[in-house]
Amino acid sequence: MPNPSAAMLVIGDEILSGRTKDTNTHHLACALTGVGIDLLEARVVLDEHDRIVEAVQALSARYDHVFTSGGIGPTHDDITADAVGAAFGAHVDLRDDARDLLAAHYASEGKEFNEARKRMARIPEGATLIDNPVSVAPGFILGNVHVMAGVPKVFHAMVATVLPLLSGGQPLLSQTLKVHIGEGDIAGPLGRLARANPDVSLGSYPFQNDGVYGSNLVARGVDANRVTVVVAQLAKELGVEPN
Repeated sequence: MPNPSAAMLVIGDEILSGRTKDTNTHHLACALTGVGIDLLEARVVLDEHDRIVEAVQALSARYDHVFTSGGIGPTHDDITADAVGAAFGAHVDLRDDARDLLAAHYASEGKEFNEARKRMARIPEGATLIDNPVSVAPGFILGNVHVMAGVPKVFHAMVATVLPLLSGGQPLLSQTLKVHIGEGDIAGPLGRLARANPDVSLGSYPFQNDGVYGSNLVARGVDANRVTVVVAQLAKELGVEPN
């Protein structure tokens, strides 16, 4: 039985402009790999309502899980809650439990719980809140879409909250064979082994260090013994020692 599938939707003009570097996709990919959920697609969209709606609908229809990051803060361009609600036809409004969490938090810090901060308590009807142990403002789950903050520290905490709630499959294991051989010489043996061992994914990732060319050959699979066997076969084909 195949592992559950997932997609990542990163939301924010600042990612596409290059002002902010997306690290959340990498974190999610590693976390999902560890629990046997296959991340199969990642997209980045502007802070634009219709584009977010379109992406959420497309990804949620295709994959078992969708994870979003960004756009759930207090400013005018934080429109993810509204867009996700629209994608599911769910009304969005201030929610009592989310509002109470935020009101108590800002009271404890001696800060005004103003209209901007209340925006973070706007949640689509029918959603389940995602706990935020870092800065209180919650994410939420609607359907198969997990809506999380863009700030990496908060995103990481929300991922840790959500993952135990999901059913995973078999974690993907990997081994790397580092060789100082050009990809043109690697391609033939690598392709033959890939076709002969469809249960193990093989990839070549070239590098160049101080004028020396080579490649990291990565074997991935859910069976550790099979991965080891294929890496040994590849090393033998290329006439090198396994790392």
